[in-house]
Amino acid sequence: RAFRWSEDGIAGISDIKQRLCFAFAFWNERDKILKERLFGLSGPEGNHGEDVKEVYFYTDNTPTHSYMRMTYRYPQTAFPYDELINKNATRSKIETEFELWHTGALEAGFFDIDIEYAKATPDDLLIRVTAINRGQSQAKLHILPTLWFRNTWRWGHHHDHPSLSQAVYAKTRSEVQVIEATHLELGNYRLYCDGPSELLFTENETNTERLWSFPNASPFVKDAFNEYIVEGNDGAINPSRTGTKAAAHWSLEIAPDKTKTIQLRLRKTAADTTSFQPFTEFNKIINKRIAEADEFFSSIASTNLSPEHRNIHRQSLAGMLWSKQFYHYIVEQWLDGDPGQPQPPAERKKGRNAGWRHLYNERVTSMPDKWEFPWYASWDLAFHCIPLALIDPGFAKEQLDLILREWYQHPNGQVPAYEWNFSDVNPPVLAWGAWRVYKIEQKNTGTADREFLETVFHKLLINFTWWVNRKDSEHNNIFEGGFLGLDNIGVFDRSAVLAGGGYLEQSDATSWMGMFCLNMMRIALELARNNRVYENIATKFFEHFLGIAAAMNNVGDGLGLWDDADEFYYDVLRLPNEQFIRVRVRSLVGLMPLLAVETIEPELLEAMPGFKARLEWYLANRPDLAALVSRWQVPGIGERHLIALTRGHRMKRLLRRMLDPNEFLSDHGVRSLSRFHRENPYMLELNGKVSVIKYEPGESETGIFGGNSNWRGPVWMPINYLLIESLQKFHHYYGDEFRVECPTGSGQFLTLDEIANNLSNRLIAIWLRGKDGRRPFAGTSGDGLLGGGEPARYWFHEYFHGDTGEGLGASHQTGWTGLVAKLIQQQGTRDTIVKRDAFTDL
Repeated sequence: RAFRWSEDGIAGISDIKQRLCFAFAFWNERDKILKERLFGLSGPEGNHGEDVKEVYFYTDNTPTHSYMRMTYRYPQTAFPYDELINKNATRSKIETEFELWHTGALEAGFFDIDIEYAKATPDDLLIRVTAINRGQSQAKLHILPTLWFRNTWRWGHHHDHPSLSQAVYAKTRSEVQVIEATHLELGNYRLYCDGPSELLFTENETNTERLWSFPNASPFVKDAFNEYIVEGNDGAINPSRTGTKAAAHWSLEIAPDKTKTIQLRLRKTAADTTSFQPFTEFNKIINKRIAEADEFFSSIASTNLSPEHRNIHRQSLAGMLWSKQFYHYIVEQWLDGDPGQPQPPAERKKGRNAGWRHLYNERVTSMPDKWEFPWYASWDLAFHCIPLALIDPGFAKEQLDLILREWYQHPNGQVPAYEWNFSDVNPPVLAWGAWRVYKIEQKNTGTADREFLETVFHKLLINFTWWVNRKDSEHNNIFEGGFLGLDNIGVFDRSAVLAGGGYLEQSDATSWMGMFCLNMMRIALELARNNRVYENIATKFFEHFLGIAAAMNNVGDGLGLWDDADEFYYDVLRLPNEQFIRVRVRSLVGLMPLLAVETIEPELLEAMPGFKARLEWYLANRPDLAALVSRWQVPGIGERHLIALTRGHRMKRLLRRMLDPNEFLSDHGVRSLSRFHRENPYMLELNGKVSVIKYEPGESETGIFGGNSNWRGPVWMPINYLLIESLQKFHHYYGDEFRVECPTGSGQFLTLDEIANNLSNRLIAIWLRGKDGRRPFAGTSGDGLLGGGEPARYWFHEYFHGDTGEGLGASHQTGWTGLVAKLIQQQGTRDTIVKRDAFTDL
């Protein structure tokens, strides 16, 4: 029942509509429950929000999922559920989280359970499980590969009822047992199991008697295997060997440092299956898929990369591919309820997401964090598509196109933010994502998909109009986007209505819109190569960009977002009495204007006479506006033109702070809040309430936005990635003669391209073993528990400690942290990648 909209399981896979599902369950004979899914804490239970409390690694995957591999680390003692819940409940927000390795459960011994999937054909899947005893004593392990149908028949929309049953199969070795799956739309599948002790069957039905003391519709319910294996209740499973949920059961005894392997094969059945030998050449087929995966990743990774860089590159991309999930949330059905279920409370129809009735989520989507209840975030998705474009540009384009489709994008033009509030506002980065995916595919394949670019461009035009109409309250080109995905970066909740009225004129919202304008202008110019109509549209976005540049210099009463004294951009609080207050918080908000930058090649400008003429008109007739934008009218290196919000002087002053180790620059990238605020917290008194913000390099110390994502000091990969791209664009214009001190105060002056490379290598070094033998991302958990062994296994966290580089937030997220694959690939191609132990300027 809890999974009305989707299913869940360890190493779980399904068909594209999640009708037939397959995953694993385990039991060590000491756990109090069968381990059927990954355990974690909900938001209120964790001292820093929701969090998975398990150890597992996504180690390999290919774009077609021809080969997939992951490792699940299962303690040999009773899993410490209660200890994890109770210890985290007693910890304050200024304390670290209590993790599985803190309990001692892993020190007492564990199993490393390696799970591999390999396709013989698209409808023929080989499954191999290798369990290794990492303990000191012989230990027992039960493995239950489980096949089930997602329960859609209870909703009342249709009455099709799929079935699972034991199939008679006597043409191969007698120990092979077979589960047959029958589905009206999918057809028939068979799961061949090599030597299990038994097959188990039940129904995928809610145990209403256990939940609500209400009689079960079926005597066999979805928790039957736990009752049978753990509790010894023989009556829990269906003796007729039919149902909608089935499992093969292996009971293994494994000596220390020894392994046991089981094998299965899930295959769409042909007309004649009597002569099929499922395990002939089984390992040969798997090894062939592994060799193909090796060949594929070798083909996309530069030869300059070290083995460890290649390993990080491959595992980060594997995590991206493992984190694809079927996401099923049809808002209208949720609001109105199902015909076959009790009606929801009346208030739901006017509650959360009630304004999104058209939204029909029923697709495979790239997830920010696969452990959490499935959800997407539109701005996360744009970043996901960059590394995905390296290996599967088709899927990357599909994701961007999907979020802008008419059954996703609101009729008013807004793009859905995320499940718990589709109406929240994420930064407008989809245009950037579409342009980058287009260019990555063009570079890697030689093919430019203009049809994709033109399709998303038209939908983005509608979204741009929504931003202008809804998020520019004074129609003055200064935008108020709310928290804009940066959670607690403000001194107060930037999405909340201010007591007594007023609103925040946001440097980051306005900068994002400047970047949006330039992205749209650049796409329009590309489309104008084939259709001159787009020249006019490109001009429209250039004009709008100039308007934003002008507004940033005067939000009211002669006050701009740029502060001449501090030489930094700040939000400005506009009160009802027309009083303006600069919110002097040195955060990423003030660095965002660096992101609004674009260069135009002279060949492109010459090919667009209409666009060029309009630029020259502005230069001649509106010098007041033209002067606000960085040197767009002055050709740079190679006669390129630069269009940017920050002029040379302001750009240098921002970089002076950004590259200062005492402010933004850490050994592991650019911090989200200046370290200046560690000793100098910022306080703002408004309507008798004092709000404070200080440097917090680790987990959030406040409960703003749930307290599980902290933008008050840690390093976040997506913004760092955008800053690196911006530096590369600035260098593209200024060239090698333009140098900036880096780090600030070091006396070392680097080109902007060298600074971009420096930042890239600082980020990559989060996963590299240092001179102390540790990898920063693993923190104090012990490298042996997370990244131990060679080749190492990695986690790609949500964000990273601003001083130590320790991984924080969603621990297995990958998500936008998968951008490290693009950085590694780029640095390897340029031959600028730096070995961790040689990175001397940290």
